[in-house]
Amino acid sequence: MSSESETTGESAAAPDGNGGTTKSEKKNRSFLRELPILILVALVLSFFLQTFIARVYLIPSESMEPTLHGCPGCTGDRIVVEKISYRFGDPQPGDVVVFRGPESWSQDFVSTRSSNTVIRGMQELGSLVGLVPPDENDLVKRVIATGGQTVECCDDQGRVLVDGQPLDEPYVTMDFPFVPGEQTCETPLKSARCFGPVTVPEGNYWMMGDNRSNSADSRYHVGDELQGTIPLDNVIGKAVFIVLPPSRIGPISSPDIQEQ
Repeated sequence: MSSESETTGESAAAPDGNGGTTKSEKKNRSFLRELPILILVALVLSFFLQTFIARVYLIPSESMEPTLHGCPGCTGDRIVVEKISYRFGDPQPGDVVVFRGPESWSQDFVSTRSSNTVIRGMQELGSLVGLVPPDENDLVKRVIATGGQTVECCDDQGRVLVDGQPLDEPYVTMDFPFVPGEQTCETPLKSARCFGPVTVPEGNYWMMGDNRSNSADSRYHVGDELQGTIPLDNVIGKAVFIVLPPSRIGPISSPDIQEQ
């Protein structure tokens, strides 16, 4: 009476009859040989993606509330910053952009790199492929005025003016008090909203946070050599989407804020 051996769904591999290795062993060895190549290809693709297409950034502060959420010690938004748009056109008023802070914006910046040469080198390599944040003062603000325009605040309703025209800024929900007849730009006790007028140099941008009462933006740096503005060369890309946390996933609004 013949008997049948019980299996677990896969037949055990047997030697090839000539004392050679099994097919399974050959596949494993082939995969191990290819693995370094696959890793290298993935790193190269990541480098090109992070450098030329898009990168994810963490929001660490409250300066863009409520558009972007962030605060020390909390779970800040992670945003996708795409780098393609500004290769074919310039930032426009209303765009939310990430940029490298000029010297006057970066006086309190502390490097995150190790003092150990080897570790620092590994951190720099990790930064190239997006595994480690860049060691630079990257900031996120909204473009308010562009080169050649004059920006100031405020009109009789407390609005920011560009070339004398008030801006439509529905994203601003937190600002300094402005009370007609009591606290404006003409009263003895001025509103903290008031600034300017400032004419933006050609090729530069006037940046402001959406959280106007808690943002060290162009207003704060107006006394520097750039009048608080940001050169186009410092602009990294346009913030377009919140990817984390899940409850915050969605597009980032960049409305047209200037009347045409």
